Amino acid sequence: MRKAILYKEFLKSRWALLGIVVVFACYMGYMFLNVSKSAQINGLASIWTYIITKDSAIFEDFRFFPLVAGIVLAAVQFIPETSHKRLKLTLHLPYPQGRMVALMYGFGIVCLVAIFALAALSFGLFMKGLVARELVWKIVLTTITWFLCGIAGYIWASAICLEPTWKMRILLAILLAGVVGVCFLSPVAESYNRFLPILAVFILMGQSLVFHSVARFKEGLQD
Repeated sequence: MRKAILYKEFLKSRWALLGIVVVFACYMGYMFLNVSKSAQINGLASIWTYIITKDSAIFEDFRFFPLVAGIVLAAVQFIPETSHKRLKLTLHLPYPQGRMVALMYGFGIVCLVAIFALAALSFGLFMKGLVARELVWKIVLTTITWFLCGIAGYIWASAICLEPTWKMRILLAILLAGVVGVCFLSPVAESYNRFLPILAVFILMGQSLVFHSVARFKEGLQD
């Protein structure tokens, strides 16, 4: 049963995942090309100076991509479950409900973590040849905030999609928008390092809401 559930999630999300990988690869390649060209024209000192004086992570234009990727993947996975009444059938399968839900959204989290980890590694390896190790870590730690925001967006968007009532969906969407807005208030590199524990708590809250939304949906079926 576990393999069947995971295969079902793969079939639903394979094109969305491929699209995310392609978009990430193309845009990151474009940014790397721009930085390389700037280094060739103006010298490596210009990259160092820009990072230090502007307190910049250089790749700020990429910061919204992980969030959009997380929300898109959640929509692809869970909107068909609710709009096409598939979740009603899924919950009647002879398999523990909690484990089933964990497999469904855990599949998405694992896929996103793998993509985000590869992207963060690419940022680090690319910048390693241009700037000092301390500046590389400065950039990578900044991107981690963006990637965690993408994970939070995926989990909370999943809860919104699985929530059976529009009143709660709107409330969850407002909470998600509020925290996401905070994540992008400052473009300064590493400005959110102290905010990471709060973002981690927000992610954990989203996980509990996923299970709560499914439980509310199941109660509605029994009424």
